This record gives sequence, C-alpha cells and structure tokens, in this order.
Amino acid sequence: MVRTRIPPSPTGQDIHIGNLYTALINFAVAKKNHGKFIIRIEDTDRTRFQEGAEEKILSSVKAFGLHYDEGPDIGGPFAPYRQSERLPLYKKHAEELIEKGAAYYCFCTKERLDELRQQQIKEKKTPRYDKHCLILENGERTRLDSRRRVDARRGIENGEPYVVRLNVPANKTITFTDVIRGEIAINSNDLDDQVLLKSDGFPTYHLGVVVDDHAMEITTVIRAEEWISSTPKHVLLYQAFGWELPAFAHLPIIRNPDKSKLSKRKNPVWASWYLEQGFLPETVLNYLALLGWSHPKEEEIFSLETFIDLFELSDVKPVGPVFDLVKLTWMNQQYLQNKTDAQLKKLIIEFSPRATKLSEETLTALMPLLKSRMQTLQDFEAQTWLFFTNKLPDGTDKELAAELLEKFTGITDWNHAMIFAELKSIMLARKVKMSVFYQLFTGEKHGLPLPEVLEILGKDKTLELLKLAIV
Repeated sequence: MVRTRIPPSPTGQDIHIGNLYTALINFAVAKKNHGKFIIRIEDTDRTRFQEGAEEKILSSVKAFGLHYDEGPDIGGPFAPYRQSERLPLYKKHAEELIEKGAAYYCFCTKERLDELRQQQIKEKKTPRYDKHCLILENGERTRLDSRRRVDARRGIENGEPYVVRLNVPANKTITFTDVIRGEIAINSNDLDDQVLLKSDGFPTYHLGVVVDDHAMEITTVIRAEEWISSTPKHVLLYQAFGWELPAFAHLPIIRNPDKSKLSKRKNPVWASWYLEQGFLPETVLNYLALLGWSHPKEEEIFSLETFIDLFELSDVKPVGPVFDLVKLTWMNQQYLQNKTDAQLKKLIIEFSPRATKLSEETLTALMPLLKSRMQTLQDFEAQTWLFFTNKLPDGTDKELAAELLEKFTGITDWNHAMIFAELKSIMLARKVKMSVFYQLFTGEKHGLPLPEVLEILGKDKTLELLKLAIV
C-alpha cells in the first residue's frame, strides 16, 4: 500500500503555503493509489517550538480539505505521531548505529566547533566536522575500536554533554533515484558528519525522519528540493540499518515573481491567510496543483478529484514555479462566478458574520449582483457597505444629494429602471458620469450597479440617507 506523509514543524504561525503544496501532492499520490496520507509532527526543535502551532497546522490542513488518515490528533497504527513522544526509539537506533560503526559519540564543545569553523573558512575550505572524536591518540580510526567505546562510555558516565554523529565513509559514491529528477549521485567526501542525536536527547531531522519513515512504513517520500542534499545522508542511514529505501521525489520550491524563494517579506506565506482573505480552499488547491504540473488538456479550472485522477508524480517539472497572487485572485473570481446563488450566499454567511444582519430577501437579491464582481469573499462587506451604514461618506456633495432626494421622492414605482432614468436625467443635465453617484453613495468611483443596489436598499432607506447628507 502506498503511504505518504508530511512532517510539519510547529515553529511558525501556521503551515507555510509551500508546505501546503507539498501536502497536496502527498495527498494526491496517496489517494490516487488508494493509500494512506499521514501527518507526523516534528517537534524536536525545542528552541523554536511555538505553543499552539501544531493545532493551527492541523486545523489549516483540514480547512483545505486534505483530510489525513493518521495523525497526532486522530491516532493510527503507528502512534504516537509526535516525535517528542518517540525519543526512546531514536536513542535505541542511534546506539545501534554506533555499534555498527555507522555513527559515533562526539564530545566537542561549542567553542572548539566555532574555532574549527572559523579556521576552515579562513583556509577557504567547506566548513565540516573533522572527525576529531573518531580519532585515537595514535591517529587510527576507531570504527569498532573497543578502547574508544570505553572512553566514550566513561565520558557519558561522567556527565559530559555529547551528541551522536553520522560516520560518513570516505570516497564513496552515493546514488538514489528521484521520481521527478532521475538518478542523482553525490560523493561522500562532500558530506559532513551530520549530528543525528542532540545533547538534549532529541533527534535531528536526519535521524528522526529516517527512523519514523521506516517505522511508519512510508513508501514514498515527497518533499521540497532543498532536501536533495540531505538525501545521501539518509541513504547511508537506510543502508546502515539494512532497510529498503522508499521512493524519493523532490518537488520544486515555489518562488516569488523575481524568482527568489517564496518568503513572507514578499508574499503572504501562511496558508490560513488566504482563507482569512476570502480565497476558497478549492481555488488555492487548484492553483497549487498547477505549480510544476499541467492539465493534459491545458485546462486551468478543475476539481481536486480531477487532479487526483490525472496527476502523475513523474510529470512534475523540476523548475521552480512562480507564485502569482494576481493569477490566484483571478482564479478565485472564476470559482465564485461558477457558484449558484444559493452556494454563494452560504459561503458569504459563513465568511462574514455581518451578512446575517441582512434579511434573507435582501441577501438573495444581492447574489446575482455580487457574483460577477467579487474576487474574494472579503469583497462582500466593501461591495455592500450601503446596507450597513446610517450615513453617506464624509464630504458628500450636498447639492447633488438634494437634487437626488427631490427626483427619488417622486418615484412611485421604486425599481432600478426608474432609478436609472432619474440618474440619467441628472447626468445629461450636469454633463457628468455615473461615477459621481458612486462617489456620493459609497465614496468609491465604481461598485455594484447602483440602480439595482438602491432598488434592493429600498426607497425609504435611500431617502433617509440623502436627507441626513444635506442636513
């Protein structure tokens, strides 16, 4: 059975939009193959841990309709799904690696590591650990040397802080196949002896992800391309444990229009922001689906179900796609226009509590006007401002308001055609455009069709606003 996962870290405000993209692809691959999609919380970075972040991440994933089959809040056959609750497992496997010579204890102080790094930078070398704790006084490599083990155990017993490092072998070509990018080969001499277990007993990403992916029977590891350089280290770990490799696929990193990595300095990055701004979940997923992948018929608007049916991981292009907020906004407008009036009304009521202050009749009448003019659900309140105010905008043209009051008072059959006729007569006489009336009623130069809006607003409310404006 195909099993995919995302392992978000609770170190931010929410799930990053780039991680939501990764979640979408993992979800699609699992569902297409009748498999399972899992969420595992990687909360081992205690210095950056944020209280409440896990709950926000899980809430956002659910809000976008990416319902997971196993996770920290719903459990599953491989619980627990928080790494902080699995610490004995990592320690056990770290010790197994040490026994096999694939890892070793390191007692180097921060001061020594800083000094080493500065010296390597000064010599224009790539900063990496020098295997100091793997070297005996006579210069021999320890690997399974019993004396070095005794020394390490004594240090541990004496309470010396230590970490466990990966023992990267020299002069070895490490290869793996990426579903998206093909075969990738890296020389082990370009790898550092990565810390696997930190001094606080928590694993780093590298040990945790390999141990958990194996323990949870993950078959397909789908993550961002920034992890390509780490994958050879993971391959070494799989080989050391004697475990079968999962399939690897590294998705392109989403970029800003200037091709820089998507960041909060240039674009909203938290997934929940898009919901708060009135973007529909299905729109966001539809847009994300098109980043690095194309519909076989070049269609741009399609459902999540259609995407799952058509998507193939091998069809993803490795070039970093650009996140275009303008395109997303256009797509959201298309989704809103394709809703029935009843569907749109329901969405607006759920999004805007103010909508419940309007009568059912008023809301129903507004839907056809709103549908073609809303880009996001947030536009509702701005477009219907007149229905929630007791006065016209400051700076109202009182002379124009008085003239309108006189004209509108004489209308016996209050409908948009009669209202437009009176507006047109003033436009012709004054040689002005419709925008002056929008400016009068809303403070804007355009908006929903004014005659229709005033018809729905009602004659009494319209005249009342005009009277107050000329006092």
